[in-house]
Amino acid sequence: MDSNDRKLLAILQQNAKTSIHDMAEHIGSSTASVQRRLKALRESGVIQKEVAVLDQKRLGFGITAVVAVELERDRLDQIDAFKRKARQDRQVTNFYCIAGDADFMMVVVAMDIADYEEFTHRFFFADKNVRKFRTSIVISTEKATLELPL
Repeated sequence: MDSNDRKLLAILQQNAKTSIHDMAEHIGSSTASVQRRLKALRESGVIQKEVAVLDQKRLGFGITAVVAVELERDRLDQIDAFKRKARQDRQVTNFYCIAGDADFMMVVVAMDIADYEEFTHRFFFADKNVRKFRTSIVISTEKATLELPL
């Protein structure tokens, strides 16, 4: 990966709908070269996905919760089952296996407090393997990005 690849990636992080022509002009290259580079970046997995970033409040998701989770046991099958459940749940937007006081950290969105409470009953209280969870409710989002510092 060279500096032109990094420049292309920086452009895509800002606006994935930027035209090939505009990207080529920005890096001083041909459109064919930009197309080849983008294809290679996609095929190699550097570009994993191109998505729309949505306004969660306008879509009715008024609650964002950051939740630390501790599991009861360290059995691999139970850990794997919890991971699968978290990966599949649409309300879990980010899910991390961590070192420290907890086993996992997750970010969960909900329409309101009642919706979040329903999530906790379904996701945590119904799971005998969850020892405890600690929720922090986000008051305001000061920065949220998937952009990497290229």
